[in-house]
Amino acid sequence: MNTETCDAVELVALREILASRPDAAPPAGWEAVRTFEAEHGIVLPEPYRTFVAEICDGLPAGPPHYGLLPLVEIPDDWDTDGSERVLAEPFPFTTAWDWEDDAEELAEEETEALWDAMSGHGSLLLGTDGCAMYWHLIVTGPQRGHVWLTDENGALPFGTPPASLMPGTPGFTGWVTHWAHGRPWFADTPGDDPEETA
Repeated sequence: MNTETCDAVELVALREILASRPDAAPPAGWEAVRTFEAEHGIVLPEPYRTFVAEICDGLPAGPPHYGLLPLVEIPDDWDTDGSERVLAEPFPFTTAWDWEDDAEELAEEETEALWDAMSGHGSLLLGTDGCAMYWHLIVTGPQRGHVWLTDENGALPFGTPPASLMPGTPGFTGWVTHWAHGRPWFADTPGDDPEETA
């Protein structure tokens, strides 16, 4: 996955899937993207960066269920508990994290620090599926360019092999394409037929 250079094929796919929809928001433009990056001390990963600047800056139809958020917005139900979001700080995980697995081994302060880092560092909020399930595009750290889902149980990467709980092609384009084909997010969803999702 190349997060530094925009792949023209991926951009065409994103344009066809999202920009063609009647409720697609106009692009943010390069000035807005560069201003956002300067304010947060980051460079957004490609192809999301070019997508937002040139094609579309939000889509109420999704993905996810409650819509793809514009670059500068966060979900209405987002609660940071007063902690500051720092996009320039690395996202803390490289593999799935289930807080219950660590609850007995980590001190309460360590667990709280992981929660704060998971929800506040190194990721841009793409949107929500409700019930405190948030989709993030990782912008800083080893998982840069990957999409992750966080919820009350912890954090899961989308499309990261092998044997991911959420199979698919990693990255923003893979995530959008997966949604556009109506595929279930989770591998163990009842009725999930590998033949249908190939």
